[in-house]
Amino acid sequence: MEGNYYMIHDYLIFIGVFAIFFFITVSIYLFSQNQKFKIRNARLSEANKIIEQRLNEVQLEHIGTKLNPHLFKNILNSVQSHAYQTYMSLDKLANVLDYILYESNNKFVSPKDELNFALSLIEINKIKVNPLFDFRIKSKINKSDEIYEEKIFAPLISVDLIENAFKHTDFLAQDSFISIQLELEDRIFTMKVSNKASLKNMLEKEKSGFGSQSLDQRLKMIYNDHYSLHKNSKNGIFTAELKINLGEVYDKMRYS
Repeated sequence: MEGNYYMIHDYLIFIGVFAIFFFITVSIYLFSQNQKFKIRNARLSEANKIIEQRLNEVQLEHIGTKLNPHLFKNILNSVQSHAYQTYMSLDKLANVLDYILYESNNKFVSPKDELNFALSLIEINKIKVNPLFDFRIKSKINKSDEIYEEKIFAPLISVDLIENAFKHTDFLAQDSFISIQLELEDRIFTMKVSNKASLKNMLEKEKSGFGSQSLDQRLKMIYNDHYSLHKNSKNGIFTAELKINLGEVYDKMRYS
């Protein structure tokens, strides 16, 4: 009886050791497979990032090829419609064209360059506005901001909001106006544009437009969650406000 007890005891020990050995073997195998799976996933993830990055670059290049001719056409129309101010127009036009030809192909420019371009573009568009028209521009630029001259601003971001304000303003209304505010403070760029527009123009503006669509696409691809773009209309007044936290983007680019 005692012999049977020891036999059972030894058998249970054997089973226990075998179970432990089996568990360890399976665990090692599963761990090894898991590591291989993680490595494979990491490689696939890296490959996907490369593909996505290249796709974004191609999309941005495609957007740029559509945007520039459209911008040229609007600018030249403004200059042509007011030949008596040709000298001033051509001076501003030269600045704009230099920027488009030599800077817009770069992935990033400085806020300084983009803001100078935006102000020149505004001056060109003002040519077609009656001198008595209620046009308001406010610029609050902190030139001592650490990112003011850093290559961190996507070129031509300001075009869409400026062009649309002039294109869709109801210039015949007595209370018509255009208001443009540009600000760079605490590493945050803000651009707020408001204009008086008829309901018809507002609907056309929402439906039209490569410009608006391309702006949204570029902002999402370039600035991801570091920006906000809010558009609203009330009582015939359309307002668009763009904010880009250039400081966060700058930090991310610097430490990546």
